[in-house]
Amino acid sequence: MSETGTIKFVAERSQPQLGSFKGLDELNLYRKKVRDLGLLGVDQNGIGFGNISVREAASSRFFITGSNTGHKSELTADDCAKVIEYRFSRNWLLFEGKTMPSSESLTHASIYQARPAIGAIIHGHHPQVWAYLLRAAPATRMDAEYGTPEMAEAVRELLENAFPSNEGGNAFAMSGHEGGVMIFGQNLSAAYDALLMALKQSSS
Repeated sequence: MSETGTIKFVAERSQPQLGSFKGLDELNLYRKKVRDLGLLGVDQNGIGFGNISVREAASSRFFITGSNTGHKSELTADDCAKVIEYRFSRNWLLFEGKTMPSSESLTHASIYQARPAIGAIIHGHHPQVWAYLLRAAPATRMDAEYGTPEMAEAVRELLENAFPSNEGGNAFAMSGHEGGVMIFGQNLSAAYDALLMALKQSSS
């Protein structure tokens, strides 16, 4: 489950500081909700899991919670990173901020690139929701590992070829990342509603 404990991509920092950004308060609000549901936090080894991102307006840039921040009840701008450029083929990204962006940053980037209407993404861990989504919806390839170009490519393929295109919330399981689910929507409210729906359906 420990995806935020290991950075697999090459990350270059363009600016050492990230000032408070519009949407930080809302990110913290929904992050607490997701954390309270158990999809984000720290595992038994003290390694963080789960992350949340929000797109910057209509651009390809986005803010994402930092690596190893799952233990924190509330984040400051220093606990987040702004991804400003990325190259899937090079497994590379450029970011601003004091903390390293989550290791799932390229997966988030892949969703934003494939779905221009998507404005927020929740990545969490929940065995029951994961098992439900594997049964009920298309999923990424089993051979695609988290935090790799292969996962970013698998997500792109999934969204382009197997998933319905819409502007509402949606969710899928990461087959090769046990327990890992990606949930997304036009904004954090829509993404969180999609998460609640997946939780409800997985328990029925």
